[in-house]
Amino acid sequence: MSENKDNMELIPKDQIQEITPEPQVNDIDLALEMQPSKASKRKKKSESVPVKKTTIGGQALIEGVMMVGPSRTAMAVRKGDGTIHVEEIKQSERTTYFEKVPFIRGCIRFYKMLVTGTGALMRAADISEEGKPESSKEGQKKSRLDEFTERHFNLMMSIAAIIGILLSVGLFILAPRLIVEIATKFIPEHIREITWVPIILNIAEGILRLLIFLLYLMFSSSLKDIKRVWRYHGAEHKTIACYEAGLPLTVENVLKQTRFHPRCGTSFMFNVLAISIIIYTVIGIFTGAQPMWVNLVIRVAAIPIICSISYEVLRFVGRHDKNWICKRMARPGLWLQKFTTQEPDGPIVEVAIASMQAVIPENKEDDVW
Repeated sequence: MSENKDNMELIPKDQIQEITPEPQVNDIDLALEMQPSKASKRKKKSESVPVKKTTIGGQALIEGVMMVGPSRTAMAVRKGDGTIHVEEIKQSERTTYFEKVPFIRGCIRFYKMLVTGTGALMRAADISEEGKPESSKEGQKKSRLDEFTERHFNLMMSIAAIIGILLSVGLFILAPRLIVEIATKFIPEHIREITWVPIILNIAEGILRLLIFLLYLMFSSSLKDIKRVWRYHGAEHKTIACYEAGLPLTVENVLKQTRFHPRCGTSFMFNVLAISIIIYTVIGIFTGAQPMWVNLVIRVAAIPIICSISYEVLRFVGRHDKNWICKRMARPGLWLQKFTTQEPDGPIVEVAIASMQAVIPENKEDDVW
């Protein structure tokens, strides 16, 4: 670690060794080390295979990373003076029955993560400014909005999350349908009534939705500030991969890992868009041609179903990522992560490690995927 080690609230070293034990060397390993060519290559490849899959997930922040563990949620942020600030994010200890029910839990967890992530993002923005000489706030008067936000933080985060959902629905769900509806006006009515035409239109709508999402990722990835956030996203993935590989959480070990992870939010978003093609097409077969406002209502109403199915697909693919079918199902989401992750450097990895260490459970079985 760097000179910022004293500013981190880290788990003691002996606990880290219990959670991430060193691989045991046996006679087979020693024999493989003596064998050149194919045997040594097989050994090297096997070492990269994760020894466990963890439920710990995270989110990139402004100059920081948030990690969500089985019992704790924490964020680590690089302050303006170079030190790393680590703090726990208080979460409700109550878990409702529906959060454990398949095909229902996905929507609930997605919304809760969105609210928590929005709050952490705003908090990280404030922390990252601390310690900067030019960022002294003495004598500055807070606006009424700032004061209201501080008094009603949870309410404001819920409102911000809802607004974010509405904007996403408008851009990725409703906008493609509106474009298709406008294009449909140029198709003669007798052709529109043919059975297979609505199916083709729904597929075209889905492809357009994926295209809009891809353009959105390409545009956001071209922004300088967003690129830095994507580097923290890459550090988050690498840190989780290092932990899953059973290696000590050091900068050197983390940097060697891949920045692509099959259980990423980017993969979840791709699942949502891809599954929406199937769901809306099936609905269109049963409903037939409908007025524009009916089609828009149908798309909004089906969003919870699509999100729930997408979440279960993500869990299934993540659990069976060695299956050749699941590998192919994961590829599009992994490819999209080329836009949403960037290679981090050592200081960025330090922040991700600090966040990860704060949420690792004492019982190593508590976070098994």
